[in-house]
Amino acid sequence: MLKSRLHRFEFKKNKKPQQVFLSSQDGLYTYSDLNRFTAFIKDLVKEKTGYLEQPVAFISSSSDPLVFSIAACWRLGIPFIPINTNSTDNELKEYLNALKPGLIFCDNANRSRIEGDNVIKMDENFFLNSFTHDIRNMELPDPDAFDQSSVFGYFFTSGTTGRPKIVPLKRRQIISAAEASAANFKPDKNHFWMLCLPLNHVGGISIILRSILYGSSIYRLSEFHGDMIKEFLGENSRFQVASLVPTMLKRLLDDPLFKTHHEFKAILLGGGPVNKGLLKKSRERGIPIVSSYGMTETCAQVIANPLLAPSGMYTPLNSVGKPLPPNEMQIRDENGKVLGKNQSGQLWLKGPQVFDGYYHAKHNEGKFDEDGWFNTGDYGHVNGFGHLFIESRRTDLIITGGENVNPKEVEEALQKILSIKEAVVIGVPDEEWGQKVAAVVTVENGKVPELKEVRAELKNYLSDFKLPKDLKVVDKIPKTNIGKVKRDELIKMLHKYLKSK
Repeated sequence: MLKSRLHRFEFKKNKKPQQVFLSSQDGLYTYSDLNRFTAFIKDLVKEKTGYLEQPVAFISSSSDPLVFSIAACWRLGIPFIPINTNSTDNELKEYLNALKPGLIFCDNANRSRIEGDNVIKMDENFFLNSFTHDIRNMELPDPDAFDQSSVFGYFFTSGTTGRPKIVPLKRRQIISAAEASAANFKPDKNHFWMLCLPLNHVGGISIILRSILYGSSIYRLSEFHGDMIKEFLGENSRFQVASLVPTMLKRLLDDPLFKTHHEFKAILLGGGPVNKGLLKKSRERGIPIVSSYGMTETCAQVIANPLLAPSGMYTPLNSVGKPLPPNEMQIRDENGKVLGKNQSGQLWLKGPQVFDGYYHAKHNEGKFDEDGWFNTGDYGHVNGFGHLFIESRRTDLIITGGENVNPKEVEEALQKILSIKEAVVIGVPDEEWGQKVAAVVTVENGKVPELKEVRAELKNYLSDFKLPKDLKVVDKIPKTNIGKVKRDELIKMLHKYLKSK
């Protein structure tokens, strides 16, 4: 069924083919369809709010209407706020109160969570109505005419302390990112960039915006579907690029027969620690991988390895590459002194892809120096050839299956359980997830909780990916004489415990 739909879109001699914008299991759409949808959104927003400058929010799982809506906002200069559908009701309320969007677009599953006249239901009728919208007097702005320093979106990012920070991202960041990435690789027109990442993260959304800037096409999957992806990347020459997190790549490589076709350009790999074994397997099979480093604050990848010919791969394998020009990096010690090659320290970044600061000024303290360099909080070193090696991500932040987990948030939730006295949460290496969430706890009155019970109770407070996958009960949490947790000692203890299981 899927193959027949794609094959119906054929080039005809002496006739310019329609340019595909988006395809999915639900349909195939052109850039002309996007023009009509953009006009529909423009008129809808003007009718409801009177102007296009106020942000709009999206609370929706991945869908064709959501991709179209994000694309339309970019083309109209409407700032958008993508919100994780797994957010608790309290988090949702907090996000909306902080940014006060003019309109809130919800899918069917989330419509009942929000009340008000400014809520737009993104159902089948919403999408169908857009394609019957009257465009006889359609006037769309020139996207190139917008101020590049204007905000295109507000994103929520996890840190190791406090609640998620709000990151305003500007048009010049994604434009610079697209230009820098294009020098490495980009899909050809009417060829697909595989999109199976969540659409509340900058990683997934950047695929939409880069595709618009390139004039290339997107193939959307609502979730990771291994069999379909293996078929697309292995057999269908229309698919040229895919963005995956390490967990997804591992699941593809678990099939010993998986290989990419000869015209496939690259798998862009990011979103967490990469197992070197995955890269070795990819190299052995001639699967082109571009390992990269990026964060919300840099509008996704800002450092990456070069794309080499299929069957070739950069060395050393565990490097994430060099900054995409004209972005720059430095490794500094705790006092801000720039370090030399092979010396470990904090990673600092500067360049057009780096954001200008968090939405709340209090979060910017100590994050920028007087010359505009940004302290990522991540640790690593640079070798003699200028390749970056990440040693730890934002100190204690856990990245599991491409999702960020704030240990403090999980610790606070654990301590709401009556039988738990103290809790420390740590990310431990995991072949499938990159890292997995593990908890070390002390208990009240000697009552030892079962992991299954703990996970069930934590579901009242946390999303599934934040729930501990391992639980170790100890008599005492190791601490320094000033009360600071000895995380290195706990990590060793956990490794020993997990090996013995």
